Amino acid sequence: MVNDAPELRLAFVGCGRIAGFHLDGIEQAAQRTRVTAAVDPDANAAAAIAARTGAQTYASLERALAVGDFDAVDIMVPHDLHEDLATRAFAAGKHVLLEKPMALTLDACARIQEAARRAGTVFMVAENSQYWPDVVRARDLLASGAIGEPVTARASFEALHDPFWYPGDSWRYEVARTGGGVVVDGGAHWIRPLRMWLGEVDEVVATTGRVVPAMQGESLAHALLRFQSGVVASFQAITHDAPLWAGPWWRLTGTAGEIVIHGGFDGGMTLVDRQHPLGRPIAGEHGYAASFAPELADFEAAVLDGKPPEAPPEASLGELRTALAIYRSAASGTWERVWQ
Repeated sequence: MVNDAPELRLAFVGCGRIAGFHLDGIEQAAQRTRVTAAVDPDANAAAAIAARTGAQTYASLERALAVGDFDAVDIMVPHDLHEDLATRAFAAGKHVLLEKPMALTLDACARIQEAARRAGTVFMVAENSQYWPDVVRARDLLASGAIGEPVTARASFEALHDPFWYPGDSWRYEVARTGGGVVVDGGAHWIRPLRMWLGEVDEVVATTGRVVPAMQGESLAHALLRFQSGVVASFQAITHDAPLWAGPWWRLTGTAGEIVIHGGFDGGMTLVDRQHPLGRPIAGEHGYAASFAPELADFEAAVLDGKPPEAPPEASLGELRTALAIYRSAASGTWERVWQ
């Protein structure tokens, strides 16, 4: 279903920290999108979005669906609420942009996908790494042969245990709400680029640990990921109260060189090859925050123009399946298949 209106009227469902990034992205690149509803049980959070957009505020999606004026929802809530809110929105005939992971379980994901099929509206999972300028540029460099054939890659998600990732008594501490810990949550943003560069993950072997006692799920993970191509990459995820050095977030190594994506929110890239053995900076836009403008523009184009999103919603199952396989491997001590 394509919306033939000149603009996309959007409801923000969940008005926490990530909503600010989505709104920045709309203001930067989705000029045909207007936020007309701000939905959150926290009246102050909804009011903050309304102050920037002129949106009407609602304490629940049920109320917003009953009286609000919008075509689509942007769902940015704890993971355990995804299935209920997404299926409610589809039942009301709304287009849905749903933050990752799609849901806590593969069965719940299947139910959401079936609800989307019945609705016939646009469904997109918001995995902003798909649009991260550094990640996209690395994919293009790899495709151009800049570093030859891929040999291995290293991904390191290192998050200081601070208010951005874990504010106050965050729901992220609770396994029943997140589905796990750092792997299924922030770590998913590090797994998607590996899949973009190397293809699907076949099997994993992993260990996990808890260095933040307040977290029920893992706050530390080490894993090897064997891709269907045979390439093996390493993946590390950690959140910790101690200061952490911002080392490379990704290193992609090929037969003729290496691409390094720097740590920190500002990003940056270096290409190492035979002409530049000490590396040369890659110019252009960089950083985590720069991923949201193209993401929101992609959703806008999918709804208003019928453009297929850069990645279909089922692509997000790769990160969820990889996380679940990491958890199984940590328990079994053996290699575990991802697509079993």
